[in-house]
Amino acid sequence: MADKTTINNDNMTPDYVFETSWEVCNKVGGIYTVLSSKAKTMLEVYNGNVMFIGPDVWKDSESLWFIEDKKLLTKWKKHAIAIDGLKIRVGYWDVPGRPIAVLVDFQQFFPHKDEIYADMWGQFGVDSLHAYGDYDESCMFAYATGRVIESYYKYHKLSDKNVIAHFNEWMLGMGALYIKDKLPQIATVFTTHATSIGRSIAGNNKPLYNYLSAYNGDQMARELNMEAKHSVEKRTALEVDCFTTVSEITARECKQLLERDPEVTPNGFEKDFVPTGREYTSKRNLARKKMIDVAEKLLGKSIDTDALLIATSGRYEYKNKGIDVFIDAMNRLNHIKQLNKDVVAFVMVPAWVDKARPELKQRIQGKKMVDTPLDMPYITHWLHNMEHDMVLNQIRFLGLDHVATNKVNVIFVPSYLNGTDGIFNMTYYDLLIGLDATVFPSYYEPWGYTPHESIAFSVPSITTSLSGFGMWVLSMGDERGMHDGGEVIRRDDYNFIEVSEEICNMIFEMATRSNEQIKSIKKKAAKRASLADWKHFFHYYEEAYSKALVSARTRMDNNK
Repeated sequence: MADKTTINNDNMTPDYVFETSWEVCNKVGGIYTVLSSKAKTMLEVYNGNVMFIGPDVWKDSESLWFIEDKKLLTKWKKHAIAIDGLKIRVGYWDVPGRPIAVLVDFQQFFPHKDEIYADMWGQFGVDSLHAYGDYDESCMFAYATGRVIESYYKYHKLSDKNVIAHFNEWMLGMGALYIKDKLPQIATVFTTHATSIGRSIAGNNKPLYNYLSAYNGDQMARELNMEAKHSVEKRTALEVDCFTTVSEITARECKQLLERDPEVTPNGFEKDFVPTGREYTSKRNLARKKMIDVAEKLLGKSIDTDALLIATSGRYEYKNKGIDVFIDAMNRLNHIKQLNKDVVAFVMVPAWVDKARPELKQRIQGKKMVDTPLDMPYITHWLHNMEHDMVLNQIRFLGLDHVATNKVNVIFVPSYLNGTDGIFNMTYYDLLIGLDATVFPSYYEPWGYTPHESIAFSVPSITTSLSGFGMWVLSMGDERGMHDGGEVIRRDDYNFIEVSEEICNMIFEMATRSNEQIKSIKKKAAKRASLADWKHFFHYYEEAYSKALVSARTRMDNNK
């Protein structure tokens, strides 16, 4: 990160951008993909003057995505540690562009949390009284990021520069509020990728969309025991210079529940993640071979090499992500007599995993064909809560555990696919490339990186009109059926059965396609994805940053 850059401030373009998130160098969910894929474009637009700040939670093992460089920013780092009392490490985020990343240890602020919360109440009315769960950890990290930005800003004397401090999700709200209080000349941006209350309403089986206009965010926060998280999220949204969200569907949610209209900054994708040419073909063949091998060793039966391999993935939000609909659709597909192709449907959703199944590992290492299924031949890793797991219970309830006679086999992969899971030992992207189709029948999905990633890898995808990405596809024109690279199914609060039936029919249609037809569909999927990369979407962030800088300058001029 260069110390000085001269840019015409009249353009209201940032000279420096600090961006913070719990998912910097910490792959948890979709926000990791947003930031890591955006980084290269940010560096190009802002001449490298970008710094990401993430949590240093790596005590027992090192982050797979952080490369520490003890020779980087040494003078400031020494000052930050010795004078400002911060515990930081400096290095690079191992993603395209290799941006500078600072990991901060926030544990030192826990003894002072009551004082910090009292100050946030006094300054901004943030109510932390009913906090529980991950609230303290998130807010102490947020506070620490504010301190890091303050340290760098003051050390390098950036008062004559246009500086953006960008915070993601309610977890980083206190960082934005800290900066507004201590350094009001810095322009603050806050992005909610999903409102805490909206997600909670949906997750508690309350109809979100048909009754959105009748919900009051504060009242629902009390009802759902979400007062602390909602309070910091709402106050941050109202206080920052620019409030953004990722889609029109979430913008409506923000306006109703947080009481501020956000700017919409859609999520793009970095194509450098996607292999091409011979590398693509080689990786696809390797992925298919691995998935079929695991399926055969688990199920105890042969799977055709041209089997239809499909999957759903994402967070383990059983209803919100439509996992329940996906499994139900596979059950319907299993009962179609005309289906004459093997279908293996993977549920790639991290759960409370215990360990990779030793007997499955042994079979995979043995390389011999087996003709008897393992016990519970529909899960690759043991869980801590086997008897209460919703995916396993639905598989058993629908009879999808009868693997010997089923034409459709559902396999639950409950581990993070980071290349070291013990069964596949391949990353999610390296497996995604081998699939024939993906299905994401989301009920609550502010954007929907999973279908976005899928078509970027030329894998046709099904999603719904309740996802931000699905809404974007519809706005671009979505032809009926899978022949254009994917399908957006209309979903609402009450049409579970219709959605399940439509998914079933779409996958059955894919199973009847010729190889040439499949190639055409895959090409169209990739073409659709190319319209949603950061080259097309980053200008929304540029506009948001400009608005934030104008707001900050106006505030400072008014206070002179």
